Amino acid sequence: MEKKFGILFTVSLWCLAAVCSASGSSYLVDDSGGLGPRFDGIGGLSGGGATSRLLVSYPDPERSQILDYLFSPNFGAALHILKVEIGGDAQSTEGTEPSHMHSPDDENYQRGYEWWLMKEAKKRNPNIKLYALPWGWPGWVGNYTNSPYTDIKQTIGYVMKWLQGARTVHGLTMDYLGIWNEKSYTKDYIKLLRKTLDSSGFQNVQLVASDGKFEISYDILTDPELAAAVSILGFHYPGTYVTKYTTETRKTLWSSEDYSTKNDNVGAGCWARILNQNYVNGNMTSTISWNLIASYYGSMPFGRCGLMTAEEPWSGNYAVEGPIWVTAHTTQFTLPGWKYYLRGSGAGHLDLGGSYVSLTDGKNFTIVIETMTHNHSQCIRPSLPPYTVRAQTATFDLKGMFNSIKSLNVFYSKPGYGGNSSVYFMNKSPVQVVNGQFNLTLYPDEIYTLTTQAVGMKGKYPDPPQTKPFPTKYTDNFDEYPIYSEASYFTDQAGCFEIRNSGNISHNLVMQQVATSFPVNWCNDAHHPISVIGNHTWRDVSFSIDVHVLPSSGAILALRVDAGGCGAAGSEGIYFWLGGSGKYNVTTDMEGKSVVMNGTAPIIGNTWATVQLTVVGGEAKGSVNGVEVFDWVNIPTVLPHHGWIAIGTPDYSAAQFDNFAIHSAS
Repeated sequence: MEKKFGILFTVSLWCLAAVCSASGSSYLVDDSGGLGPRFDGIGGLSGGGATSRLLVSYPDPERSQILDYLFSPNFGAALHILKVEIGGDAQSTEGTEPSHMHSPDDENYQRGYEWWLMKEAKKRNPNIKLYALPWGWPGWVGNYTNSPYTDIKQTIGYVMKWLQGARTVHGLTMDYLGIWNEKSYTKDYIKLLRKTLDSSGFQNVQLVASDGKFEISYDILTDPELAAAVSILGFHYPGTYVTKYTTETRKTLWSSEDYSTKNDNVGAGCWARILNQNYVNGNMTSTISWNLIASYYGSMPFGRCGLMTAEEPWSGNYAVEGPIWVTAHTTQFTLPGWKYYLRGSGAGHLDLGGSYVSLTDGKNFTIVIETMTHNHSQCIRPSLPPYTVRAQTATFDLKGMFNSIKSLNVFYSKPGYGGNSSVYFMNKSPVQVVNGQFNLTLYPDEIYTLTTQAVGMKGKYPDPPQTKPFPTKYTDNFDEYPIYSEASYFTDQAGCFEIRNSGNISHNLVMQQVATSFPVNWCNDAHHPISVIGNHTWRDVSFSIDVHVLPSSGAILALRVDAGGCGAAGSEGIYFWLGGSGKYNVTTDMEGKSVVMNGTAPIIGNTWATVQLTVVGGEAKGSVNGVEVFDWVNIPTVLPHHGWIAIGTPDYSAAQFDNFAIHSAS
């Protein structure tokens, strides 16, 4: 009798003062009839638009701490998969990422930060899976036709060189490779790519296609050679469901890009819901977040749409957001290679709202439960049909290999809404399992992990430094960076700006525009390479920079640049176009069409010149080597009142920049 009383007392604690009614629903968790598909892991996507751009500029120890929260096992998100962009000198959401081949005779594997990030992830978790995918391509790859399929052998050669560079230069082997993010594919390209991988020692690289919508399922069903070439069907923002014909392919299904939602508590609820329901509703065995970390200027499109936020390398401030701990509910207690339980025998919907999934590796066992309500779990896309979640008592009935376990360890989260405090990843007392059964009273907007594993930790570092705005006085002579890297805080919006040797003893290292042509683009690229820096709220600014340009080209200095990302091409502001041959224009648009002033300036081609742009209130001034070139008063009030600093070039030609200085900003 005493034992029975003890069991009832334990259950009553879990009911949290609610009545544990015998009328609650029962859910069978049974592996006797076999297990479901292989669990392939939870991941994050770096790139798809320079989303980790500012992370590399963080100082230590903050940078290492951030990486631990993302990748270290049993500490934070403990991600299983890192997906990265194969840079293509093209705008891909928040900025451009550099290509390993700006031109056919150019090849370099030190550019960009994705190599560094993959190595840092592997350092923390040697078993993390790597997945690469192009968004855009240098123009030459498509023979300047805006399609990478005009010469598929050339395009495949470009991709293969990236894979070989990853392996030989960085010791990185990709586990998965995509086709072209959310763009068209051709069957011939995919088939030949598979054959080339196999003949070049990359037999173990699995192809994911097509990183977009469901149409490829038709081709898989009707083309056996294509079906053999593709290992995984990857879909973006499927809303947790796939189509009937997709299921009929009998292929491994992934949500290969998902979430894309602000990382507040609603974003945490979105992530919790889809991590479970992508499998429950769509039989998808991996979900990958866009993006990994919101490490770009927050005023860019999709601000804070990462698992955590790190947008102030100048201050060292970062924020560990709710989605990190939602991820941990699955990742800290499973690994790729585990098996899901079959839907209906360990995974499914809860009768009064929510879902549950069960997973095992044959020795360990984990259940993840979520009861996220509609208004607290809406993702940015697609729209979420109405539904309700109510408090409920659930009985889980374990059959099969885990029928005799006595208890399950418990981690619990409840994001806060309406002023309520959040609880994330709390280690609660174990729940007792009696004769293979245990009860839980579940309330709306909760997440539970119940596991046989004695692991799991809510990692914690000392609070990071306080947030600070971008400094209003700032200088950089570019001499402290590795060759081919990118200067701190500059975020390329078109073209590619790298650290290079100037060839001039007085200027040493410089920032040089090195992209050679308009790219095969993913979204609306600007036709003029440009890079932004600073605070998007700045109104009155004065800055200068040394420039070295060709006589046939020139330089652009701009202030109050109001748009970035895929909207950069349409941005407005105050643009000072200085030609190498001694002409200038002042325009109000990024494309240089709205000319408000023009005239003669000093000839700066093939020589170094110091150019300055100042905007205060309704007046803008530009000078070259201290000589005023223009003075524009009464700037129209319809123009942007604030925005970034930007530098650029009028075409895809080489131009060098040095001794950048912000003199004042407000």
